[in-house]
Amino acid sequence: MKVSQLLPLLRSRTQADLLALLFLNPDKEFSVTDAAKLVGSSVPGMQHEVARLVRTGFIQDRKEGNSRLVRASKQSIIFKPLSDLLAVTHGPLPVLNKELTGVAGIVSAYIYGSWAARYSGESGPVPADIDVLVVGSADLDELHSAAERAELQLYREVNIRRVSLQAWEKGDGSFLKTVRAKPLVPLTLNEKNE
Repeated sequence: MKVSQLLPLLRSRTQADLLALLFLNPDKEFSVTDAAKLVGSSVPGMQHEVARLVRTGFIQDRKEGNSRLVRASKQSIIFKPLSDLLAVTHGPLPVLNKELTGVAGIVSAYIYGSWAARYSGESGPVPADIDVLVVGSADLDELHSAAERAELQLYREVNIRRVSLQAWEKGDGSFLKTVRAKPLVPLTLNEKNE
């Protein structure tokens, strides 16, 4: 089990990612299967985390047909402080997925730099900013607006750098070589997270 280096108070990265998904999208419900897919977990592993968090009252669940739907427990006394803590630690994935989904011209996008390193298990301080690489031809003004919206939710600077698909595929230049040599965390922009 991989412990979260971004918030080592939590028992696993899966637990942290699930809590971030739910607490940073508090008005949405996710099926256990969709939540597992969005956080990169197995469905049985997600069911285990969901059961633990439902027992503690951190999240709520309900059945709809054959699906088990989960959401953050907004009535809990820990909702606001935990939401803030998750935003500054594990928030970049759900927030950036939400803010960049629908921006035309994005082929793929990645978080890189210190946040990606912590997420991948390297120890160190909580990152002061979030670095995002967008591959494609997305409009720079739209990317800037998405970054500004994300900054308000993440309480820190979000730097988005765009590169063309051709440059990404070639991998030329010192910047791209450096980025590719270190941890990259892909964003799942084409996923339905409504």
